[in-house]
Amino acid sequence: MRQLLPLMTGGITILAMWLAGSKRWEAWAVGLANQVLWLATIIVFDTWGLLPLTVFLTFTYARNLIRWRCEELLTTAT
Repeated sequence: MRQLLPLMTGGITILAMWLAGSKRWEAWAVGLANQVLWLATIIVFDTWGLLPLTVFLTFTYARNLIRWRCEELLTTAT
């Protein structure tokens, strides 16, 4: 079970990057949701050095999700 958490976080990160490469706004939603698992990984494995990265990525994923989604909604509305 302990090894499942890093496998899940890694796999979901790969999925988010694949979606981003396909220019899908869902990439940022998947990445944002995955930060919960990264935080759990940090706690379980006591790797607090990764916490600043997780905080930064959380803000980045949220920012990109909002921007991409708003842009898509504006494009489809016109």
